[in-house]
Amino acid sequence: MRWIKLAWYNVLRNRRRSILTILMTAIATIALQVSGGFGLFTYQSLEEMAIRDTGNVILSTRGYFDTEEDFPLQLGMSGYHELQQQYLIDDEVKAVLPRVHFSGLIANDDKSNIFIGQGVETGEFQVKGPTMLMKEGHTLSDRHSSAADPEIMLAEGLARNMKASVGDIVTLMSTTTEGALNAIDFQVKGIFSTGVPELDKRQLYTSLESAQSLLESDKVSTLSILLYESSLTKAKLKLVQGQQPNLEATPWWDLAFYYHKVKDLYNNIFSLLGGIIVLMVFLTISNTMSMSVIERTREIGTLAAMGSFRYEIVRNFILEGFLMGLAGTLLGTSFSLLVSGGLLIAEIELPPPPGSTMGYPLYVNFSPVMAAITAIVLTVICAAAGWFAARKGARKTITGALSHV
Repeated sequence: MRWIKLAWYNVLRNRRRSILTILMTAIATIALQVSGGFGLFTYQSLEEMAIRDTGNVILSTRGYFDTEEDFPLQLGMSGYHELQQQYLIDDEVKAVLPRVHFSGLIANDDKSNIFIGQGVETGEFQVKGPTMLMKEGHTLSDRHSSAADPEIMLAEGLARNMKASVGDIVTLMSTTTEGALNAIDFQVKGIFSTGVPELDKRQLYTSLESAQSLLESDKVSTLSILLYESSLTKAKLKLVQGQQPNLEATPWWDLAFYYHKVKDLYNNIFSLLGGIIVLMVFLTISNTMSMSVIERTREIGTLAAMGSFRYEIVRNFILEGFLMGLAGTLLGTSFSLLVSGGLLIAEIELPPPPGSTMGYPLYVNFSPVMAAITAIVLTVICAAAGWFAARKGARKTITGALSHV
């Protein structure tokens, strides 16, 4: 404790230089924690979007995601109702959603176009949440007669190309499971946007029963299990794999290609940024401590003449660097916490990223773990800079240090 107190007094000997060094460390801490917090927010948002789109665990027949189907629902699942009820009674499960993936031709009196469709239950749109923006009309009706009176939701770009609006009648044509061509008329119930222009040119939704009627099959493509807590995905995946040996259980991250690409890009950027910031802090503290060592060379000689060991002298400079690093990281962490809270109130909207038409809010997640790691790393760097600067001065002979001008 006596050595820490002495080191703190030495820090205060040149307050202007020490304050600038502490502020430099604080700025570095803010830069690391704010940029890292933005990365964590981005990862969390992309993870949530991927889960809302696919589910935490996706049940399918084996090889469904690796094999191209020769005809619709060739690799479809039968008897999905029993599986759906089995997992709905689980307290950890929020929803179990069957989906039919199909494609074909959409036509009206004006023109025709290729579409990529999904047959879904109405609970699908509650799960989609903010990842789907309704432009006109409403989502599909929650009624059992949807197969007899079919409705459809068109993506914004597809509706524009088809010159279709809410209330219009369009015809979907697709190949059935028997290889025949089938066509059904649908009424446009709503127009939505996913925020991705390429998807908006092709995507549409209809009810599960209507899609099965069009394809003349009672099968579904996949069964998506959505959990209340994403952290339970691994445990639930292992459980489902044990319970359904004849089916394939796929976790959401195996299908989230965009999530992995963005995460890899951000990890590389933040790693480079972190390395530059750590180097800047090391050089700044080293410069401060080197100047302090030069100014106190006679003091070092005096301490050595009085019987102080070399490691004791070096230890004092290490403690000075440690204290300045600790003060800077504590100050920077406090400000980072204020930034994180302030952005929640400010509600700043960022422009749409490349390939999207929807902006997103600017938030910074404050992670205690990341804050602790940042503080420890920068404090250790500051202490190491103190050791690096002090070791040369401590090696001087007593006479050489005392005669230093």
